[in-house]
Amino acid sequence: MTTETPTVDRTAAIARLQSHKEKHKWSLRELFSASPDRARALSTEAAGIYLDYSKNHLRQETLDLLLGFAEDIELRQQIQELLAGATVNNTEHRPALHTALRFQGEPRTEHEQAVADCREQMRRFVEQVHSKSWTGFSGEPIHHVVNIGIGGSDLGPRMVMEALRPCNKNALSVHFVANIDGADLSDTLATLPAENTLFIVASKSFSTLETRQNALSARQWMLDAGCREDQLAQHFVAVSSNIVAAQDFGIAAENIFPMWSWVGGRYSLWSAIGLPIALGCGFDAYEQLLAGAHSMDRHFAEAPLSDNVPVLMALIHFWYRQCWHTSSQVVLPYAQRLAKFPAWLQQLDMESLGKGVDRDGHHLNYPTGSVIWGAEGSNGQHSFHQLLHQGTDLIPADFIAVRQPTSELEEQHRWLLACCISQSQALLQGKSQQEAREELEAQGYTHREAHALAPHKAVPGNRPSNTLVVEKLDPHHLGALLALYEHKVFTMGCLLGINPFDQWGVELGKLLGNAVHEAIGKEAPAEWDGSSRELLARLF
Repeated sequence: MTTETPTVDRTAAIARLQSHKEKHKWSLRELFSASPDRARALSTEAAGIYLDYSKNHLRQETLDLLLGFAEDIELRQQIQELLAGATVNNTEHRPALHTALRFQGEPRTEHEQAVADCREQMRRFVEQVHSKSWTGFSGEPIHHVVNIGIGGSDLGPRMVMEALRPCNKNALSVHFVANIDGADLSDTLATLPAENTLFIVASKSFSTLETRQNALSARQWMLDAGCREDQLAQHFVAVSSNIVAAQDFGIAAENIFPMWSWVGGRYSLWSAIGLPIALGCGFDAYEQLLAGAHSMDRHFAEAPLSDNVPVLMALIHFWYRQCWHTSSQVVLPYAQRLAKFPAWLQQLDMESLGKGVDRDGHHLNYPTGSVIWGAEGSNGQHSFHQLLHQGTDLIPADFIAVRQPTSELEEQHRWLLACCISQSQALLQGKSQQEAREELEAQGYTHREAHALAPHKAVPGNRPSNTLVVEKLDPHHLGALLALYEHKVFTMGCLLGINPFDQWGVELGKLLGNAVHEAIGKEAPAEWDGSSRELLARLF
């Protein structure tokens, strides 16, 4: 089954939206004043996640235009094709079946059966490690797990492990190594006992530069610690589709967990790439994570577009990107354990939507991907929020709040949530120059002093945000949150008419990296640019 993108004049649709924007004065204060129940009207909920999108420059006509555009591109059909396994990744001629990784119930398709078999393999392995029947070369049980991967084989499981830290009750310490900078690996191994350490080598091809070099160094570290070659299989497992390469490395065939071409790296934490999660948090928690994501899959598949959380978030993002000319989006999780969420989302969004041509290879005359960035609240308030409030760029924000406390310090949690609400409130409300002047005069400044200082104290306001309220930071709700953003990104790909599942742009740097490495210690090729030739000489 293949999928075809409907022929739609996106430029004309964007022009209609732009004309609508220019017709109105867009004051969020006035929109709320005119509609006291605006927050109730512009909010919805799915899978334990509440979305308040009322603090956006939206009128009913805006939503009608956006939803009409979604109908024109047959978004509902494109969603169904994604979930049914159509060839949505047209440049690589494959489906994108990450939703099949979190199916529930009995397997119904060949893909689901393969996933079920892999889950059972993972379950058996986790039980062996947790029961201490899996031992290292000295007969000692495993106490430390080091995941060696990069990109999707690192960001997803690393982020989830930090988010679900309270679930780790198995006395296993889980570590992550990604960077080819040797300091990443050596600093990690410095305090670990080799006889109690297990490595997971996560690489679909088993040839990714960073992962392979780190794995080879870890292998040597283990041999130097007294492990014999024939004992390496007790300390290394792999997640890969290259069985031969993994076996040549010293990994037993039964300890190689499968990866499939129909799952992109940035969607792979739901596969055996999630093995560190299952080891660290327990297999039950891992399955709850899958179930939470599946519940969001069902919502995405079944909810009307006008009440569909991922669809609404994508339409709003599209509106700002095309008609308000925003170039970045800030994501602000008010939960310390979600500190790595923005980094995970950067790869998901920017690798998916950073494209300059449509699905048919035609160059686009409208912007596509945005710069995604952010940090955990309330730390961000003391660094970059100044730019959000008084800078010259309009930067839409996603605030993420967790309703239930994530620690026993409940009063601090109340302050955390107060900070979250107040920041979105300040972005909307701002402070006029007159309000700033009156405030200063009330504090005892003279009229002249207040008049001079007021422009510096004024805050423009009228800056948009979404607020997502997650009921609880547990595996189920975290799974739903991650799936929500995955589906938002897919929807953006549909709205933009691009393929969000390939990433050809990263290949050129990899190829050139090999050539540069080969040239070390030699004279740079004459066809290189002058800067690269000079850098090679200076560095080596």
